[in-house]
Amino acid sequence: CMAGGKIAFYSGIIEGLQLSDDEMAAVMGHEIAHALREHGRESMSKAYGIEIAKQGAGALLGLGQDSLGLADTVVNYSLTLPNSRSNENEADLIGLELAARAGYDPNAAISLWQKMEAAGGGAPPEFMSTHPSSSSRIASLQAAIPKVMPFYQQASGRR
Repeated sequence: CMAGGKIAFYSGIIEGLQLSDDEMAAVMGHEIAHALREHGRESMSKAYGIEIAKQGAGALLGLGQDSLGLADTVVNYSLTLPNSRSNENEADLIGLELAARAGYDPNAAISLWQKMEAAGGGAPPEFMSTHPSSSSRIASLQAAIPKVMPFYQQASGRR
């Protein structure tokens, strides 16, 4: 999901992971959820605020570049990355519902993330990443699927 709510879909993911229509709907639902929740704008606003606070604190406390570099690392691991993971989780869950309401099988989100995990190789530990680990995502989605199945069943009955 890009600035302004535009969504680009990398066709290589379709071919590389041999995605089904239901799996593509999980990806699109996720990206649409980012646009609906304005996660990009939220992230930019927070980054701007953090930068101003860091520069202000640096000036007031007389911090040098080394201290500011340490402050960047602390802010990144304590504020930025957890918030990014929270936005990703929110987009996963909202996207799951959007896809289900559109008549796409929510269980495909599980197979999508299993494929992503297999193709991803070694990922960094979750606390060092902007995204939840595949296993965390899969567990969260599995817990949410029973809640969205009625939407899927209702929508697929209209197809």
